[in-house]
Amino acid sequence: MPELQALLPAPPWTCPFCALLCDDIVLDAQARPPAGHCPRASAAWAGLHAGAAGGLPSVDGQPATLQQALATAAQRLARWRQPLLGGLGTDIAGARAMYRLAARCRAIADHADGDGLFAALRALQDRGQYTATLADVRQHARLLLCLGTDARATPRLWQRLGLGQPGSLCTQVLFLGVPPASLPEGVQAVALDGSGPLATDLQALALALQRPGRGGAMASALAAQLQASPYSVLVLEPGSLPDPGAALVVEAVQAVVGLLNNQGTRAASLLLGGHDGAASANQAFTWLGGLPLRSRIAPEGITHEPQRHATQRLLQGGAVDGLLWVMSFRADRLPPPDSAALPRVVLGPPALGQALRAQGAAQEVFIPVATPGVNAAGHAFRLDGPIVLPLHAAYGSTLPGVAQVADALRAALEQEALA
Repeated sequence: MPELQALLPAPPWTCPFCALLCDDIVLDAQARPPAGHCPRASAAWAGLHAGAAGGLPSVDGQPATLQQALATAAQRLARWRQPLLGGLGTDIAGARAMYRLAARCRAIADHADGDGLFAALRALQDRGQYTATLADVRQHARLLLCLGTDARATPRLWQRLGLGQPGSLCTQVLFLGVPPASLPEGVQAVALDGSGPLATDLQALALALQRPGRGGAMASALAAQLQASPYSVLVLEPGSLPDPGAALVVEAVQAVVGLLNNQGTRAASLLLGGHDGAASANQAFTWLGGLPLRSRIAPEGITHEPQRHATQRLLQGGAVDGLLWVMSFRADRLPPPDSAALPRVVLGPPALGQALRAQGAAQEVFIPVATPGVNAAGHAFRLDGPIVLPLHAAYGSTLPGVAQVADALRAALEQEALA
């Protein structure tokens, strides 16, 4: 049997380092992603393993055992009257466990990428959305229009959409509000000369779609091109848009898509984002409580305040008395600087603990956790909606997962309440 296994090809690995969740990667002989396949994945992998050997549990900068760190973290959580569960960089199981912990300690929950996430959700609540999956775009789209994004945060997007590959129907990508990205051979990148802010250009485009000849030369030409395409997809990255106003831009994109769908052609949007577990956390919290992130979860009810419960606003306004920061996918995504004066509990890969100790925070408990898709198994949502993919461990580890730590903290809080 071992001889037979050695002859079989290695199974594809799902990369957890962006919301594309690329599942066509084969790890090399050292169980690492192949060099050069994706700059984002390579940087994240290197960051997780740089100095990871020294990332032990700690309490206020001093080494501790896992049990000591858990006990201290539970004691501090019990004292906080309104904590913030921030970061939330974890998989579905971790997010579900964090929801249970939030309900136990009456916490507010928000993701590190909450601003971009809620720009999209606000538009969904107000207007609805026309969205496409990666497979739908790959198989049917004829024209892509990138609005204010060059997809740099998702380096393999063009490959995942099949651009430049045999059978691809899309041979041209338009870029508005951003310089063109480098595209695969055989695909033309076209820069559109907008008039200024992206919202203004989208308003002009909507006007040109409703009243031909209006909106200006660029908007009229673009409207005609979109109307002539059998299937156009508008690509947007809400997290890259300036705030305030990001939600209005997302709404304007959906308005344009709606106009096209009512004019005898087909159109959809592809919203980029959901990295570092954002999509998984929001989906899990919404299933379990009926409301998305930026909610305060308590036994007496859930309060959803997408503006008031934003991480930056809570920290700058002194509205929370403690921070539980979770970031298992990245070693370089530390708690926000505005939280430095707060007592903190941090869950992250061992290398993140090294970076925290260099900062020398006075009241901080660090608990190292495994990374789904690297040294633990898990599941995560892809950026295009209802698609869930398994995350297979590249190698084994003795580290606990976020779900294990969150459940242990909740159990300790319940024991303390009974004592």
